[in-house]
Amino acid sequence: MIQYSLKCAQDHRFDSWFQSAEAFDKLKGAGMITCSICGSSDVEKAIMAPRVRPSRKAQPTAAQDGDQPAQPPKLSEPASPAEQALAEIKRKIEENSEYVGDKFVREARAMHDGDAPERAIYGEAKLEEAKQLIEDGVPVTPLPFRPGRKSN
Repeated sequence: MIQYSLKCAQDHRFDSWFQSAEAFDKLKGAGMITCSICGSSDVEKAIMAPRVRPSRKAQPTAAQDGDQPAQPPKLSEPASPAEQALAEIKRKIEENSEYVGDKFVREARAMHDGDAPERAIYGEAKLEEAKQLIEDGVPVTPLPFRPGRKSN
């Protein structure tokens, strides 16, 4: 396993683990690596400082300095308040809405036309399809994240 620091075109920075350097290249080539903040697939490796651990003798123990040793951040947890807020929004939407995937445009239009019962839905749409829904008066809004079913 290898951990890379990554950044997207909007300079969002995040870490991710890969089976190998080749696995990263293969996933990136397939467009399957996306920014954990904005969902962009324009992601590159960021410059990283190597992690070098001091010798065991140089590391103070909790008993020596009275504090707990620092724990590295978990990759599955948001790193900033903005990421925490976004994670909470995503959780609430996923708990209280139905994921309809690529049928989003059809479902939203059917609800707007009265052909389907109204309910909270989320899914995916091409940019032109979303613009057409808005022009037709269908109330939709883009989400600031990719659905969990599409994340890397």
